[in-house]
Amino acid sequence: MLLETVFVVGVYFGFRVFEQRDQKTDSVGDPKQAKHSVESTPQQSDVDPPQLPENSETPRIAHTHQKVDHYLKVSMTHLGVATIRQFIYPPIAPLHIGLFIYNNFPIYKYSEQFIEKKRYYPFTAIGSLLALATNQYFAIGLGCCFYWVSEKVILLTQSHSKKLLTNTFGLLPSMVWCLRDNVEVETPLEEIQVNDIVVVTIGDVIPIDGIIVEGMAMIDQHALTGESLPAEKRIGETVFAATVVLSGKILVKTEKTGLETTVAKIAQMLERSAHFKNNVQILGEQWAEKWVLPFVGLFLVTTSVMGPSVGLVVLTAYFGSRLRVLAPLGTFSHLKWASQQGILVKDGRALESLMKVDTILFDKTGTLTNQTLSVVKIILCDDYGEDELLTYAAAAEVKMTHPIAKAIVNHARAVNLTLPNLDDSKYQVGYGITVNIENRLIQVGSARFMKLEGIMLPDKIEQAMTHAHTQGYSVVMVAVNHQLIGAIELQSVVRSEVKQLVAYLRRQHGIKHIAIVSGDHKQPTKNLAEQLGMDDYFYDILPAAKASIVEQLQTEGKSVCFIGDGINDAIAMKKANVSISLMGASSIATDAAEVVLMDGTLRHITELFDIAKQLDINLQTSLVISMVPSAINLSGAFLFNFGFTTAVVVKNMAFFVGLGNAMLPLRKLDKEKKDPE
Repeated sequence: MLLETVFVVGVYFGFRVFEQRDQKTDSVGDPKQAKHSVESTPQQSDVDPPQLPENSETPRIAHTHQKVDHYLKVSMTHLGVATIRQFIYPPIAPLHIGLFIYNNFPIYKYSEQFIEKKRYYPFTAIGSLLALATNQYFAIGLGCCFYWVSEKVILLTQSHSKKLLTNTFGLLPSMVWCLRDNVEVETPLEEIQVNDIVVVTIGDVIPIDGIIVEGMAMIDQHALTGESLPAEKRIGETVFAATVVLSGKILVKTEKTGLETTVAKIAQMLERSAHFKNNVQILGEQWAEKWVLPFVGLFLVTTSVMGPSVGLVVLTAYFGSRLRVLAPLGTFSHLKWASQQGILVKDGRALESLMKVDTILFDKTGTLTNQTLSVVKIILCDDYGEDELLTYAAAAEVKMTHPIAKAIVNHARAVNLTLPNLDDSKYQVGYGITVNIENRLIQVGSARFMKLEGIMLPDKIEQAMTHAHTQGYSVVMVAVNHQLIGAIELQSVVRSEVKQLVAYLRRQHGIKHIAIVSGDHKQPTKNLAEQLGMDDYFYDILPAAKASIVEQLQTEGKSVCFIGDGINDAIAMKKANVSISLMGASSIATDAAEVVLMDGTLRHITELFDIAKQLDINLQTSLVISMVPSAINLSGAFLFNFGFTTAVVVKNMAFFVGLGNAMLPLRKLDKEKKDPE
């Protein structure tokens, strides 16, 4: 009744005056206490995108759960008492009013706070008061119950999302074995310091980032890279927290612990990335703002002309609150999906921008090609055979760490050659390498080195060098006793996945222009572009010029994605609409990139574009789901004589459907974990 409504409003404002006076009193002694005392349970579904809690906020989040649980129980009691009052025993009114006040005050208070910030309009509060004035007690109770149920669902969804985000940390053991004075000592994980030696054996989760100093192991890195095949790790190689030792035993020198580990930083980036506002959300909020006054006007007109029951249904048709929750939840779930595929999206806007990309620029060396070189030809110009020449070259290069040396040594081992031992006292490194093997002087190096040593290059080698130069290959000379016996030709190997990737991007995502940008010479760049089916290529390009190419394409109206791995790519990556790099690339490149492919290959770019497309679909669906109940309730108010109860049910059922749609990728991830087959 109207008197009850006036009474409720009066009690509320009296309560607020008393509370503010109490806050002022507290602020004299403790300003911080006053600040905390005004905090109340946030109505996420009607106000802001849900904020995924950080670890430091765990007590506050637990308290919020407790408050919502409490009000949910009260709302169920309220619904029961409201039903009894309306349909069975009206004299129970005083108890009902008491429950109404207690259950609705948090909603009114939060509405008041956000009206002050011009971020929310109190349709829920107005609706409950008007329903009370028109004796719709059951509808009020049902609406309050739905309100707190939705609060509980949102909090559970947030907790579920947080759990999925940090499930790798849950796998980390609380106690680890640390080597101290050559004795393995069980130690709490939080006490592990940099340079401590941690012992990890089969079945264990590696608890820190570090370098193997002893042993070898097969390690499952799927949680970090998305790569299903295990990686073999040896002495001197890096291992990461949250990866699992499948076989072997290793001693790991700690480099990073806790929040400094790679997996922890990934989680932090995902949290930050999840909170941006995408265009669909912005569009929805703009619509919500524009429709506030029309809804208020329509509510006033319908209430005065057709009665308060129709006006209440009009209030439930307002759609602004739903999209503020559904859009960020959908974005987060897709970011988590990407991370499970080994794709770190550092800026959530990159997924949205990918949907507009029509031009992709690939850096050549290290991106389209592997960093490692491969021996492709051995050129002989003396009586020595290929195996003998390769043996001498590999024996000379075995202690070197540069890519050419590794390629020669790996090739020799691959063909099962046995390398002779060297006398360190006869090992010299200058422009090339000089060693003594079996009383023979072996010299390995460039053409310049050979000429400096007075060794003549036969025409056959000169021709091979000229051809290799035009193709972008490397040539290493091998001489025995100051006589050139041949040369080894090496080249970069194109990543096996690139050709299919280029075709897929054209076919599935309509990328119109794909090109190579390289500092290499024209011929090798052109050959690679033709081999991979590229549309264009740019050669002899300096770092600053790469950025100029990106800008030029953008002035032509193109949306550019730049994929690179080197320091020289960083400027272009900053200029591009979307930038992608590979794990293991230069730190400057990975810092500049919005997306990092954690397995160090290009294979997951297809999944990246697919996820971006699915996110776009999901957000559009969320927009539709947010608008559908508005259309149903408006048409129901004027055409089908909807009551307030029906409108409340329609509004909230649509909201729960929207939550299910937003969290669809996370449900898929859960299913994959339960049923990996």
